[in-house]
Amino acid sequence: MSDDEFPADEALDGVPGDAGFDADLLEEELRGAAAVLDPLPSGLLQLAVDAYLLHDLDARVAELTFDSLVDAIPVRGVEDPPRMLTFQAGELTVDVEVTEDGLLGQLLPPQSARIEVLGGPAAAHPLTVDALGRFTHDTPPTGPFALRLRTGGDVIVTEWLRA
Repeated sequence: MSDDEFPADEALDGVPGDAGFDADLLEEELRGAAAVLDPLPSGLLQLAVDAYLLHDLDARVAELTFDSLVDAIPVRGVEDPPRMLTFQAGELTVDVEVTEDGLLGQLLPPQSARIEVLGGPAAAHPLTVDALGRFTHDTPPTGPFALRLRTGGDVIVTEWLRA
C-alpha cells in the first residue's frame, strides 16, 4: 500500500486521528503495564537514587588516564595481576591498585585529603591518607565504585568503574 492510500489525518479502523487523544492517559497506562509486566528491580532503583544523591555539583571529575586492563602489556606467568588505575584532575594524580584484598593508593603530589570509596547503595567508606599521600581499604569493591576526594576546599570524584 502506498502512503496516499492512508493519509495521516484520516481514521484507521474506526479510531479517530488526533481528536480526543490523551497523551497523559496513554503514558499512565503504559507505565502501569510496564510496572506489572517488567517491574524495575528495587536494588536497581535504590542504586540509581543513591548515585544521584552522591552527585556533587561542585566536584571536579578526575579523568581515568591509565587502566591496566586496557593499557598494560600482559606479563607471562602472572595469572591474576592487580588492576592499576591512574586518575588525573588538574595537578593532582591518584594512583590506585585494586586487588582481591582491597585498594591501595597514593595521591601525587602528597597531601592531606579525606577519601571515600563510593559503591552503589552501600555507605561510603572513609579512608585515611598518611603524610606521603598513601591510603588503603581492606575490602575490595564488588561492583561499580568511585573515589571522592576532599582536598582543602576542592571536591574531586573519579570516574565510576567496575572492579
